[in-house]
Amino acid sequence: MKKNILVYGLIMGVVLSTFTVVSINYCYQTGNFDGSAVVGYAAMIAVFSFVFVGIRNYRDKFNEGVISFGEAFKMGLGIVFIASTLYVATWLIYYHNFIPDFMDKYSEIALTKAKASGVSQAQLDIQIADIQSFKEMYKNPLVAIGFTYLEVFPVGLIIALMSALILKRKSQVAV
Repeated sequence: MKKNILVYGLIMGVVLSTFTVVSINYCYQTGNFDGSAVVGYAAMIAVFSFVFVGIRNYRDKFNEGVISFGEAFKMGLGIVFIASTLYVATWLIYYHNFIPDFMDKYSEIALTKAKASGVSQAQLDIQIADIQSFKEMYKNPLVAIGFTYLEVFPVGLIIALMSALILKRKSQVAV
């Protein structure tokens, strides 16, 4: 089971990390972040479908077609944790080494949109304060790690839960 968790977790982590670097680089270079969250979460769901494949593979090839909900969920969590950890590590390395001004650029775009939407100066001042506060918090590596895990891990957790529910299968009694 550990080998399956490692293999599927690493595959998912590499695919998710590669997609993230490519899409963030595109958004960063063009200054166009419109729809990036939707595309990003859709990609996460697609990539995390490998949790289902990994659990099913283990159940059918190595466990004689049987797996409990607990065992399947534990396996799914392991896969998700490895993939999420690789995603977090990739983001932090990419962010700190290649796009250290990402928060400044993203903030500038968000404020430009807020101004264009016609919000009042009071609302704009609140958004500016919120953005500055977040940028300051994000300088702390533990906060950055936590926020980055929160982007990806809950999606994987839900898919691991759904996969375990769908794939659980008790032993079949011969008649």
